[in-house]
Amino acid sequence: MSEKKSNRPGKMAGLFVQLKKIFGLNIATVAFGVLLLYMIFTAVLLVTSTHIESYQVTTSPLSRNETYTGISLREESVYKAESSGYVNYYAREGSKINAGGAVYGLSSGKVADSVTALTPEELSKIRSSMLSFSKSFSSSKFNNTYSFKNQLEGSILQYEGISTDGNAGSQFVTIGGQNISKAQTDGIILYSMDGYENKTVDNLTAEDFDQTAYHETDLKTDGKVQAGDNIYTNITSELWSLVIPLSNKQATQLEGRSTIRVKFLKDDMTQSGDFSIIKIDGQKYGKIDFSRGLIRYASDRFLDIELVTNTVTGLKIPLSAVVFQDFYVIPAEYATEDPDSKNIGFNKVSRDSDGNNVKTFVNATIYGKVKANPDDPEDESYNYYVDKSIFLEGDAIIKDNSNQRFIVGETDSLEGVYCVNQGYAVFRHVEILDQNEEYAIISSNTSYGLSRYDRIARDSSQVK
Repeated sequence: MSEKKSNRPGKMAGLFVQLKKIFGLNIATVAFGVLLLYMIFTAVLLVTSTHIESYQVTTSPLSRNETYTGISLREESVYKAESSGYVNYYAREGSKINAGGAVYGLSSGKVADSVTALTPEELSKIRSSMLSFSKSFSSSKFNNTYSFKNQLEGSILQYEGISTDGNAGSQFVTIGGQNISKAQTDGIILYSMDGYENKTVDNLTAEDFDQTAYHETDLKTDGKVQAGDNIYTNITSELWSLVIPLSNKQATQLEGRSTIRVKFLKDDMTQSGDFSIIKIDGQKYGKIDFSRGLIRYASDRFLDIELVTNTVTGLKIPLSAVVFQDFYVIPAEYATEDPDSKNIGFNKVSRDSDGNNVKTFVNATIYGKVKANPDDPEDESYNYYVDKSIFLEGDAIIKDNSNQRFIVGETDSLEGVYCVNQGYAVFRHVEILDQNEEYAIISSNTSYGLSRYDRIARDSSQVK
């Protein structure tokens, strides 16, 4: 038994020798093993993780916009005179009126004209309106002149002490020998009619789009009206629609859209509406529904528009790349430059253990430079949008060579994208100038923004 015991250490030593020969347990082997495990782990991550697709920023344009002429459909009613007499108008053409507001008055004789001087502000508005109409005038649409005439007359109408607002009560009231007719519902007053007042999508025909056959009747008169004569129109809802004819090619291009942005050529105003394609007499038409803006076009039955499907000049990016991110907003006047690194930052003020003020330079990460008052072209002040991880809410910063302090706390969001030029995501501010359903054109002159050929994450939701 003693011999067996004495042989055991030798056998164990031999076993270690054999293992060492098999695995080569040295530093190089261990390092290689760790590297191999890391490579396997990295490969698994690459296979199983979500890949972020990049997009190279270009300057290519979107498709060109096309122009259309559409028919305006709205809820409106024509009202008739309840008795005969001479008319005195109180509600201004194209203006909103409340239920119970005075629209017109009827009297047995003509009401003496009052002479009232217009204020300089009123004269300026009238001149501006006339200049705008003159610039957009087209001899092919001369009937617009009558609409403008009514609007102009309404603008200089003096109400002679009778308010166009009031409570909805009796439809008529007698004042100074006049039978004053009051609006039954809220609405927009027009002193014209064209036979389209009862038109809807269901009874609209292809012939209704023929402008050469269109006729508008001016209901305003300085003579005597008879009971039952048409006297004014009231548009009673802010909801309205614009119907435009489409070719098969245009219908195919617009198919699938649920909303669309419209530019009105009359005043170059734009707004978005719900879009659908309908059929009238077997032909395709576009129907755009709006919930605002009607008062600007209440006097126009036919409207020339441009569907905003192209863009202005700038950099083109996919809308899926756009993201909003919150930042601290700090006035640019509080920024300073580090004399050593030349980096822009802020002087943060804090107290040491003895209660003394200590000024510390904070190298800030700035993501945007935006005008503090964008509506005031003469105001040159700017705000910096600073990474929220740099400061805590309530931190105080001090202006150079001054005791003036600013307390950090105000936040705002910037519209931007994630730039991945260096292989990791960095937020870059963008200013959208125009867009369609897939792409946007952004300004190429945005501070801390993008440049041509930058690479961005195509889908910002994939960036963590």
